Amino acid sequence: MPRGDKSKYTSRQKRKAEHIEESYEARGLDEGEAEARAGATVNKQSGGGERAGGSGRKTSSAVKASAREDSARRAVATRHGHSPNRGRLTSRRSRQTSA
Repeated sequence: MPRGDKSKYTSRQKRKAEHIEESYEARGLDEGEAEARAGATVNKQSGGGERAGGSGRKTSSAVKASAREDSARRAVATRHGHSPNRGRLTSRRSRQTSA
C-alpha cells in the first residue's frame, strides 16, 4: 500500500476526511492541499486507517487510543514543568558548576 493511500479508511474516516477537505476548500486552499491536510488531520485524530490489513502493524484501535491519551498526559506534564528528565539534568548541571 503506497503512502497516502486511503483504502484502509473506514467509511466514518472517509466521511470525516471529506468534510474536513470541504472546510479547507471553503477557506481558499486548492483541492490537492485540502485533500492532503484532511488526510493528515484524520490520521492525527484516529491514528491512521482502521480497517484490517493496513500497514502491517497489529495495533488495535483501543491501543492507539490509549497511546494518544498517554502522549497527551505527558505533553501536559511537560508544559507544566514536570519533565521526567528535568530533575536529573538540573542536578547534574548544578554539580558541575559548583565543583
